[in-house]
Amino acid sequence: MHELSIAQHIVELVRQHVNPADAKNVAAIRLKVGAVAGVAADSLEFSFHAITADTPLKNTRLEIEHIPFRIECLKCGVVSENETGIVVCDTCGSPDAKVLSGAELDMTEIEILEAVQAAT
Repeated sequence: MHELSIAQHIVELVRQHVNPADAKNVAAIRLKVGAVAGVAADSLEFSFHAITADTPLKNTRLEIEHIPFRIECLKCGVVSENETGIVVCDTCGSPDAKVLSGAELDMTEIEILEAVQAAT
């Protein structure tokens, strides 16, 4: 299950980019996961919450945007989507196409809530 190693990498990236004092204020981590990236979103979420359960990130949401697999046919110019990751035009059948999206696995944003300061 490589989702566990991906979750560990996400936590490491947060540690690199967020001040340790602010870690408990991380509200959400946003990801883009392509349809053919080979990542099971449910397993990734489960792994993330399992490894952050006893850490300052325990209340952090993992928000995953699913990106469809899209290709552009270089013969007829049609842009199409499929769930299988096959690079063949649905319209003309040409295998001469370029992948536009669907293979990404990107952390795009870390949302940090401002700490509420006690009135003095």
